Amino acid sequence: MGSVADVSEEDSTWIFGFGSLIHNPNFDSAQRVEGYVKGWRRVFWQGSTDHRGTPEAPGRTVTLVPDDNSKVWGAAYKLQGDPNEQAKTLKYLEWREKQYDQRHRVDVFGRDPNAAPVVRGALVYIATQDVTKNVNWLGEASLEDLAKQIATAKGPSGPNDEYLYNLAESMRKLEVDDPELFKLEEAVRAYSLQQNA
Repeated sequence: MGSVADVSEEDSTWIFGFGSLIHNPNFDSAQRVEGYVKGWRRVFWQGSTDHRGTPEAPGRTVTLVPDDNSKVWGAAYKLQGDPNEQAKTLKYLEWREKQYDQRHRVDVFGRDPNAAPVVRGALVYIATQDVTKNVNWLGEASLEDLAKQIATAKGPSGPNDEYLYNLAESMRKLEVDDPELFKLEEAVRAYSLQQNA
């Protein structure tokens, strides 16, 4: 994984992905580091009307909400190229994450819980409940309602359940136990089976 010294040069830009960016960044990176951020919880509270749903039937994608007792695993990417090339990648990410209304800087930690961050100050895109800036905020819902919505929504980037399944598989590949995510995955699969029975 590397130490902070070899992955956090001052002139480099790092992006932390906690959703589809983990398995499908769709941009060139100079380095990828797996790790987690502290003090955040991953939740399916953001509506997706442009990728995994439509304005008439929004899908749900993940965002982060503050939670002192939680951590969220994902992947950090060091952007490739000179400042102009990095600016182009950031422009693409601004388009891709356009429904996410806040930008934060986070430290990314590795497998050793006592070690320093493996990446400092990675940029992360977060959707918040401020509906004046984020019109697609959906917020909390019961497990049953989440499962039904995710199992049935489809958008230009594909079915909403595919997004969930890919994220769950990404956590398995990282050998991360994410009970909340896996419980939702199980509920979506069960709902789909019932509908197809």
